[in-house]
Amino acid sequence: MTSSTVDKSTVGVGERQYHIGIAPGEVSTVALLPGDPFRVPLIAEFLTDVKTVAHQREHLTMTGWYKGRHITATSTGMGCPSTAIAAEELIRVGVTSLIRVGSSAGLQPGIKPGDLLVSEGTLRNDGTTAAYAHPGYPAVPDLRIATTLGDVARELTAGTATEVYSGLNVSDDAFYAEGPEWISQLNSLGILNVEMESSALYVVARLRGVRAGMICAASSNLFDGTSLYDGVKEALSEGWTRSIEAALETAVRLEL
Repeated sequence: MTSSTVDKSTVGVGERQYHIGIAPGEVSTVALLPGDPFRVPLIAEFLTDVKTVAHQREHLTMTGWYKGRHITATSTGMGCPSTAIAAEELIRVGVTSLIRVGSSAGLQPGIKPGDLLVSEGTLRNDGTTAAYAHPGYPAVPDLRIATTLGDVARELTAGTATEVYSGLNVSDDAFYAEGPEWISQLNSLGILNVEMESSALYVVARLRGVRAGMICAASSNLFDGTSLYDGVKEALSEGWTRSIEAALETAVRLEL
């Protein structure tokens, strides 16, 4: 390596971040991470003293307060590459806990749109994390965050038709390449659900020494034959609301 070679692990540290547009001191220690920037205002509805910090590319960031905790919400965009960038830059500006609140397709019988899915670990079927770690390196959430997300979600949905599932998920890169053979294989492995971001989130968090977790609303069930095109928007929206509340309550209970 020559003396002029850029070292991305050090360049820009302590400065306003290039992609998310945030500087140190502008956000809290805990961030909720939806993929879609249009869901950041949905999180903000739960908060007081809301401020929009930045909006660059797919990364919209807002902050506010929830039951005495300062909360940040930043959208990651779709997929592991943009999620890894958002996580890296949020960590650089002081975030120490990252909770993904997203959408995910069920892969086991009975999971219906709007149900809540709590991740206990991710099968790394993505390209981004291969650049970070050995293929056998596990992509796992913080145990206390994962456990608390599940506990809170079950409390919030008690007595309702919404089910809460905890288990292993998979992160894929190619949404429209998930064919029946791959779906059946995942089902046979007991994989609970498929999404596109958590493997990068978990690997980056572990390598940088911070905490991460994920709770998703089921958007469909690929094994049972329910797709995103089957009019699931209302149920999915209700699931997003409950997942956000579960993440916020987890931040309060764990003092993240």
